[in-house]
Amino acid sequence: MKSTTKPLLQVWEWQAEAACRGMKSSMFFSPAGERGGARKRREARAIAVCRSCPVQSDCRSFAENSRQAYGVWGGATERQRRGAHTGD
Repeated sequence: MKSTTKPLLQVWEWQAEAACRGMKSSMFFSPAGERGGARKRREARAIAVCRSCPVQSDCRSFAENSRQAYGVWGGATERQRRGAHTGD
């Protein structure tokens, strides 16, 4: 019987090509207490990194399929991904 599962390495392989590889996670994930303008500026900087990323669509698909609740993934904020799942 032939297996339909992929080796784990293949599932995560796209991350090796990510433009954010090696960057501090605080650029993509909100620190405690971050609000308003500070949050919007951080998200804009993160999204700018994502725009030039060769694996942007893989990253965003991963976040949407695994329902990542926090952070900027594939150029999409938490709020944008929630809207994608609720039809907003």
